[in-house]
Amino acid sequence: MFFERPEGGEHCILVHLDLDSERDQEDPVEFEELARSAGLEPVYFLKGSRKTPDSRSFVGKGKLEELGALVRSEAASMVLFNHALSPSQERNLEALLKCRVLDRTGLILEIFAQRARSYEGKLQVELAQLQHVVSRLKRGWTHLDRQKGGVNLRGAGETQLEMDQRMIRQRIKSINKSLVKVRAQREQGRRARKRAEMASVSLVGYTNAGKSSLFNALTSAEIYAADQLFATLDSTLRRIQLPNYGEAVLADTVGFISHLPHKLVEAFRATLEESSQATLLLHIIDASNEQRDYYVEQVEEVLEEIGADEVPCLQVFNKIDLLPDQQPRIERDEAGRPSRVWISALKGTGLDLLVEAVSECLGEDFVNRELVLDPQQGRLRARLYERGVVQEEAVDDNGCWHIAIRMPRSDFDRLLQDEQAAG
Repeated sequence: MFFERPEGGEHCILVHLDLDSERDQEDPVEFEELARSAGLEPVYFLKGSRKTPDSRSFVGKGKLEELGALVRSEAASMVLFNHALSPSQERNLEALLKCRVLDRTGLILEIFAQRARSYEGKLQVELAQLQHVVSRLKRGWTHLDRQKGGVNLRGAGETQLEMDQRMIRQRIKSINKSLVKVRAQREQGRRARKRAEMASVSLVGYTNAGKSSLFNALTSAEIYAADQLFATLDSTLRRIQLPNYGEAVLADTVGFISHLPHKLVEAFRATLEESSQATLLLHIIDASNEQRDYYVEQVEEVLEEIGADEVPCLQVFNKIDLLPDQQPRIERDEAGRPSRVWISALKGTGLDLLVEAVSECLGEDFVNRELVLDPQQGRLRARLYERGVVQEEAVDDNGCWHIAIRMPRSDFDRLLQDEQAAG
């Protein structure tokens, strides 16, 4: 990991401004949850409003003085902004406040750095950190810039800065090479599952919606699940058995968040591709959250960005145990297909309905029927056995085969076309 910070114990001050220039405001409550998820202890939440951010320090002169006084009186070691700061704004604020300053993207990166456990996850987080920090590198060496100067002379700070930038570029290149291998391995695994005609079901949703709890409930796995943002970063795969369908692969993925930093979307593309290549998406929604409709929109935006918006999706409203008079149920669309399932992963209620709905959704792409083949169609019978799609077989008195098959509809249609072409 490029750099890691202590996992807790630091006092911090949160800053949020309502800006007329920002149409889509960040949520202050969610921001405080992010800070606590990073192991920090917010001691004050400074709020205000402005038409536009100050180009030098983001906040105005009065708020900056108030913020400085709070840092001193509360003995805060960090100030967090619920906004995106430019590198120069971060440098100026740190120089004036005499403490570390992080914007929303930096805070999310801190959480990711703490939570990544797998080799792939750590690589992806480090890549995002390096891409984020390279433009902010200068702040660490400004004191050296003044040691040497003059015409045709490079300052010691400039030399150190160039050396650091070169090391970062080399490390980014190395990480990208490693991630290429990871993506190749993932793609190989997906191709193997496709050859085996095994469907994949991917859990997606806003962070802390209960994806990992549901994953554990469906697979009897023991992956980490907690009531905090970004509790799980590493994609986990498990095989599950679905009634009236067969075997499928279930994937747990990293949670989404409003305005997920582009650096993280890019860095975690290998993991997120698990969703874009899935047969079915389960969009897990916290039914008890008042902002659930907004969170659904945010998840759908990320799915569109990673090319997963065309994958069939079943909405799963979780945590109904926190709502009064909510019973587990399946809701269907106009065509009678499952569109929503209401469950509680923690209590285990409604899981049988969810499994039923998933089996039904996946089964739409399969053909379950009995074929009657005469003795002259032995070639077609052999091809069915080669594909491993024969469920049962019986022979009648006329020597005809009665074969029960189950296979993907696309393969079945292609098989019929081949037989018709062969005449």
